[in-house]
Amino acid sequence: MDVSLTEKQRKYIDEQVNSGDHKNASEVIREALGAHELHHQKLENLLAEIQTDIDSGVSEKTVKDILEAKRKQYGVQMKVFREIMTSLN
Repeated sequence: MDVSLTEKQRKYIDEQVNSGDHKNASEVIREALGAHELHHQKLENLLAEIQTDIDSGVSEKTVKDILEAKRKQYGVQMKVFREIMTSLN
């Protein structure tokens, strides 16, 4: 597999290896991919929960209240949360 990295990404990987946090560049990449996968799984779970809440019918809570509670529960950053909101429209 051939992967192209920006200079900034290469520098970050080198810094991680040089700091002793990782043995080599492959470890840094594997950890980053694992974090990326976990992040997307959390988003998929969050979207599924939001859809379940929406499908459940009438609630005293507003959509904004429900979404804010989910955002806090999952610790989702506002930028990501806005992307989720856009995908629901």
